[in-house]
Amino acid sequence: MNIIFYEDRNFQGRSYETSSDCAELTSFLSRCNSCRVESGCFMVYDRSNYMGNQYFLRRGEYSDYQHMGMSDCFRSCRTIPMHRGQFRTRIYQKDNFGGQMYEIMDDCDSFMDRYRMPDIQSCNVMDGHWLMYEQPNYRGKMVYLRPGEYRNFRDIGMSSTMRFRSMRRIMESC
Repeated sequence: MNIIFYEDRNFQGRSYETSSDCAELTSFLSRCNSCRVESGCFMVYDRSNYMGNQYFLRRGEYSDYQHMGMSDCFRSCRTIPMHRGQFRTRIYQKDNFGGQMYEIMDDCDSFMDRYRMPDIQSCNVMDGHWLMYEQPNYRGKMVYLRPGEYRNFRDIGMSSTMRFRSMRRIMESC
């Protein structure tokens, strides 16, 4: 895994290269307005400490953060390890694993269509790495979920009004 961040658009200005998580990119650069993913998959965030809007990046060139819909520059990044094997997540209708529960082992383009749940409020990721989206068909804002318990999405920096309506596995060779 390897990513290079650049201060300016179109891979100009000073650069910072990393193959690990970085909670504060501005420790190394005054700003990060473009990047090149040489290998692996990463989540980049528009706030420090893995907060704010998140964007999934795979191998490729990202010449201008504004073309990605970001309102600010990259501020932190997280590596996404490649998972081999089974994927398994339990989704819940309410906070703290309350209400109706379903176990998911593959992509779900609409919680409403498949489970008659307009959105979910908590989940337990048991196996694999996932992206959860605010709209059906994997659109809108997203959040990266690695194995662990998510009793309340506000605890991971999501607003209380944000709802999740679809999710997919991160399973491609990045």
